[in-house]
Amino acid sequence: MSTTPNRPSPSNWLKWFDPRQREIGTWAFILNRITALGLTLYLFLHLIILSQLAGGEEAYQGFLDLIRNPIFVFGEWLVIIAGLIHGLNGLRIGLTSFGIAIPYQKQFFYILMAIAVAGGLYFAVRMFAV
Repeated sequence: MSTTPNRPSPSNWLKWFDPRQREIGTWAFILNRITALGLTLYLFLHLIILSQLAGGEEAYQGFLDLIRNPIFVFGEWLVIIAGLIHGLNGLRIGLTSFGIAIPYQKQFFYILMAIAVAGGLYFAVRMFAV
């Protein structure tokens, strides 16, 4: 019995986690899932940090000092990138679910990811410029 690329044999189960030699749709799926997990993690961290602000003015000032750290600014930039990728890819999925641009899914994905990269560069310049 032969195996297909999408159904590896049980003895070769690691191929399920290998995105190489896959279609662009698989890459889009992986990007969407990774950004969703990252944004969910950010949501929980955001709520935890905001709950710390109930400590008053000193806690708020400490929070402001903390988020001015370059590591936090870089993290915020990653959240923006994840939001752009996830949102634009979700737009593509929604449109194709309604039958719009189905033959052009690959091109649509490339265009939207180029927009995400351009948006990421724009925000990088705005956030990291001194």
